Amino acid sequence: MKFMLNHLRVMTIKELIQFTRDIFLMIATIYFFTFDIYIAGSGTSLSLHNAILRVHDSDRSALSRELVSRFHQPYFRLKGEVLDEKQITPLLDKGKAMVILDIPPHFQENLASGYHTDVQMLVDTSNSVLGFLASSYGGQIISSFSREIGMKNMGLTEDRLEQAPVVQDNHRVFYNPNQNEEWFMSLSELLTVITVLSMVLPAAVMVREKERGTIEQLLVSPISGFEIIFPKILAMTLVILIGTAAGVFLVIKPIFHIPIRGSLFLFFVTTVLYVFTSSGIAIFISTIAKNLSQVMMLVILIMFPLLFLSGSWTPPEAMPGWLKTMTNFSPLYYFIESSYGIFLKGVGLNILWSKILKMTTLGLVVFSVGMWRFRKQFG
Repeated sequence: MKFMLNHLRVMTIKELIQFTRDIFLMIATIYFFTFDIYIAGSGTSLSLHNAILRVHDSDRSALSRELVSRFHQPYFRLKGEVLDEKQITPLLDKGKAMVILDIPPHFQENLASGYHTDVQMLVDTSNSVLGFLASSYGGQIISSFSREIGMKNMGLTEDRLEQAPVVQDNHRVFYNPNQNEEWFMSLSELLTVITVLSMVLPAAVMVREKERGTIEQLLVSPISGFEIIFPKILAMTLVILIGTAAGVFLVIKPIFHIPIRGSLFLFFVTTVLYVFTSSGIAIFISTIAKNLSQVMMLVILIMFPLLFLSGSWTPPEAMPGWLKTMTNFSPLYYFIESSYGIFLKGVGLNILWSKILKMTTLGLVVFSVGMWRFRKQFG
C-alpha cells in the first residue's frame, strides 16, 4: 500500500510537470475557463431586443397610430413605413424587417362601430426563438389594445372596472428574479467547459504517451495499469479544479454577479466526482485515438449527444418520451441540476444526494469500461 501511494504521488507530480510543458493545452485551458465563459455570458442573448418593425398602415387614423405607438423599445424598434404591399415580402426576405404590422383600412371606423376587425402581423421566424418572442409580445400588445377599446365601447370606466370581480395573476419569480440570462449562460458555459476538458485533458496526456512511445516504457516498469492511469486523471482533475476556481472567482462572480447561495465546497466535491465520471470516457477515447486530432474529433462526437441529453439546450420535459428516458444516462444532466441547485437555489446534499449518487454510479461504470479497454489493449 505504501509503495502504491508513493507511485501515485510521483506519477501525479510527473503528469503535472508534463502538463506545464504542453503550451497548447495550457493556453487552451486558460482560455476556456476565462475568456470563453465571459464571451458566452456577455455575447449571447435569448431575449427580444430592438426587433426591427415596419408598418403598413392603410387606415392612417388616430387609433392606428395609437396601436403602432404600443410597439416600442426595448422590444421593438420602428424603422419606417411600408407604402406598398408588394414591398412586404422582399423586406422580410432581405432581413430589413423582422416584424411587419399590417393595419387594414377602416380600422378606426370598425372599432368605433363595434365591428370585428383584423390586424395582420407578419414575423420573420428564420430565427425561431426570436420569432416566437416577437409574435408573443406582439400578440400581447394587440390583445391589450383590443381589450381597452372593448371596455371603452361598453362604457366600462376604470372606476367601474375596479368594482367588478377581477382575477389577478400575480407572478413570483424564484432564484433569478430579474431573469438575467447572463447567469444562466455563463454558468452553463462553465459546466460545458468542465465537461469538455475532463474528456480532452486525460485523453490528450494518454495519447501523447503513445505518440512519444513512452507508454511501452511505463508498461514494463514495476507499476500497474491503475497506477499509470489514475495519476493522469488525478493531475488533470487538479488542473480542472484550479480552472473552475478561476472561472468562478475571476469571471462568474465579479463580472456577472451570480449569487452563490449554496456551499462552494459541495460544488467542488460534485465537480471532482463529475470529472471522474468524464475521465472514464477519456480513457476509452485514448485507447481508440492515435493522436491529438483524433481525440478532438471523438470528443466532439461524444460531446454533442451529452449536451442534447443534459437539458441545457432543451428541457427534458419538452423531449419525446424515449429521449427523455435517455437523459438518465447523461452524467452532465445530473451535474447541471446539482450545480444550478447549489449556485442559484442554495440547496444542499439532503436534496441533491440522489442526483450525485446517480452521477457517481455512472462514473464507476464508465471508468470500469475504460480500464477494461486499457488492459485489453496494453495488458
